[in-house]
Amino acid sequence: MLEPTTPVVAIKGRRVWRDLARILSTIFNPFLTALALFVILAHTSARGTLDFWFLLFVSTFFTSLGPMLYVFWLYGTDRISDLDMSVRHEREAVLGAFVVFYLLGTLVLWMLRSPILMIASMAAYTLSTLIVQYITRYWKISTHALGITAPLVALTLLYGQQTLPFLILVPMVCWARVYLKAHTLMQVIAGSLLALGSTILFFHIFHVREMLPL
Repeated sequence: MLEPTTPVVAIKGRRVWRDLARILSTIFNPFLTALALFVILAHTSARGTLDFWFLLFVSTFFTSLGPMLYVFWLYGTDRISDLDMSVRHEREAVLGAFVVFYLLGTLVLWMLRSPILMIASMAAYTLSTLIVQYITRYWKISTHALGITAPLVALTLLYGQQTLPFLILVPMVCWARVYLKAHTLMQVIAGSLLALGSTILFFHIFHVREMLPL
């Protein structure tokens, strides 16, 4: 007699959704989304090939490579419990280091008279991370939600309707974080709203659209 297959199918189905949520969380983590954003921004702002690679190296070192290597070092030396920085006091300390990275990146780009677009974007990352660090003392706001929303808002402000289809990634990543029980619904909404507000604010302060060579 054949055993019922319904429980097996249900368990497998749950695993599929969990695996999908993990894949989305990995692919669209804040380090990689920042890297993708600054590749596009460097291409938009650069005056030539060498300028592109220079802008890309400086921006991604301070937003992606440096912070990512720092997190790996902390994890490898048992200074944090996991790569997601699930423990709140550990998360707050690491975010403080990220603020330093982003602030230094902003200052370096400003001192080198880099394009306003690059400076404004780096400054927005600095402010957002500073706010996230403060909020983390009391509440675990989602950096994944912030990390996917900020680049897409920036690209929408720059390119308009061309980027609208990619906005579907925001609810997808937010769903993944909630499904994995890494955050609540309100925590991912707050992360997205913070990204939206800070990006629009700095693009307005620096008059980015008026100065773009588009």
